Amino acid sequence: MTKNNIKELSIQVNLNGLSFCILNRTSNTIEFLNSISFHHKLNPFDVLNRLKTELSANSIFSDEFDAVTVIHQNELSTLVPKELYDENNKADYLKFNTKILKTDFITYDDIAVNESVNVYIPYININNYIFETFGEFTYKHSSTVLIDSVLQKTIKSNNANVYLHVNSSMIEISVIENEQLQLFNVFEYHSKEDFIYYVLFVFEQLKLYVETTIIHLSGNIDKNDELYNLLYTYVRHVEFEKLNFSYNYSEEVSSDKLHHHYLILNTF
Repeated sequence: MTKNNIKELSIQVNLNGLSFCILNRTSNTIEFLNSISFHHKLNPFDVLNRLKTELSANSIFSDEFDAVTVIHQNELSTLVPKELYDENNKADYLKFNTKILKTDFITYDDIAVNESVNVYIPYININNYIFETFGEFTYKHSSTVLIDSVLQKTIKSNNANVYLHVNSSMIEISVIENEQLQLFNVFEYHSKEDFIYYVLFVFEQLKLYVETTIIHLSGNIDKNDELYNLLYTYVRHVEFEKLNFSYNYSEEVSSDKLHHHYLILNTF
């Protein structure tokens, strides 16, 4: 007996919220797409409890999935050129930009598009629970997905392009010039002043021109937001990232703000 539908589940995890997406490969339809924001930043233990609650509260997650992917979104990562990478030195690469505990599990993703290795700390308690619940699954770091997606579709341009993915308290910034990744960094912000400071700091460090450089926006930001208005005050060209997906969307999925779900939609 052949199965009628091939379905894939993607789960995005950070300490500020959770996102879920279900793709029906057979009909090429996004059947479920939902994000939950926490009122404040939680610890990994509390995030796991919220994840358990969400998965048990909706019967759609009891379907059989042909593939499950977990995206870990945090600032605990660093990029290393593949030719310089030595797996025995994982902790050494990370310790320069994040605090590492002896108990931390360190892993890495290969980013083939620019021959780099992304070293990071996943939420291992989340991974253990997903394995217990769904069996075999794939996991990646959010920056792996973001870097891969912007480099795969980068158009030939002599000018630098800035890709800004916005979370409720974190921004992930990629800068692409001449089809090469010039910078990827993550900044935690607590106010709109922090937010614009970090963006302009990147412009200053890479000597980018606010009059000509385009910022491509995705994530938790809209045109009527204070952060958008602040960006537009300082940078002339700000536009929302175009999503060139060929998916159909079920009636339950709101497709008017797909840039909010840019990261999770790029996991398939």
